[in-house]
Amino acid sequence: MKRALLMAVALVLIGCSQKQSASTEPIPAAPNYADSTQWYIVDREGGADLFYIISTETVDHLVDGDTCHYADTRDEAIREAMLSEMVGVDKLLSGGLNYFSPYYRQCSLESFSNEDTMTRRLTLALGDVREAFGHYIKYRNNGRPFILAGFSQGAIALIDLLKEMDDETYSRLVAAYVIGWKVSDGDLSSTSHIVPARDSGDVGVTVCYNSVRDNGCAIPLLSDGNRVAINPVNWRCDGAPALLIDPRNGDTLTVALDTASLLLHVGGYSRDDYMLPLIGREGNYHRLEMSLYSDCLRRNMDYRSRKL
Repeated sequence: MKRALLMAVALVLIGCSQKQSASTEPIPAAPNYADSTQWYIVDREGGADLFYIISTETVDHLVDGDTCHYADTRDEAIREAMLSEMVGVDKLLSGGLNYFSPYYRQCSLESFSNEDTMTRRLTLALGDVREAFGHYIKYRNNGRPFILAGFSQGAIALIDLLKEMDDETYSRLVAAYVIGWKVSDGDLSSTSHIVPARDSGDVGVTVCYNSVRDNGCAIPLLSDGNRVAINPVNWRCDGAPALLIDPRNGDTLTVALDTASLLLHVGGYSRDDYMLPLIGREGNYHRLEMSLYSDCLRRNMDYRSRKL
């Protein structure tokens, strides 16, 4: 009797284990990039393109009672937030460039609570962006020079694209703008296509920066171990300060690259509504990386694109 009872308990436990291992979190259907609804595109008939990868606009949400950690690119409420960034960045940066930005199954903001979770969940997002970029190169680019830009989660995907890029495609890369993320030693050693920018006009290069009030305000997940940085105001790598007028409130800011930490030090900022949710800290300007430097970035993209 005792042995039979133990066997019954064991079978129940095995059954529970199998049920748990067989269960999966909700995964939205993959985007089809031949479908125009999976893109935001503005064709200006320009001679060069901007391919932009959006940042994290998605939070954990319920699907049939289970928590989903990914964006559904066909869900109108989720798409609305993603579209808002696509449109906003186009207005800030594109100028006369043709603009291409794909919807993708980005992982949620909560996924960045620790590095292990982030790495695991990014796999799906990175796969979508690779598919989108491959479709763009084959069917939409038509041999034009192009700029890559990505912010935060989008910057992670951008680095992945550089690692996967073939030499012929790379020959048409004007520059890659890795905004609000890091380029590690491992990234640099994995490809010859990540070449740190050294001035305002070199091409085929990677631009990278992370903005803080001081080093104590850095968010390790975003910037620890970074090996590529440039000041997007004066386009120097030597620590020389530059003045910048905040386009949102008129603050006169001093922006200087700290050559030891490779963090961009921003002095004179007066607003206090910039805190990044979940992992943010006071004095870290991650949420401002696009808006503060938008004029500098737009002019630089135009300048570089005319040189290739």
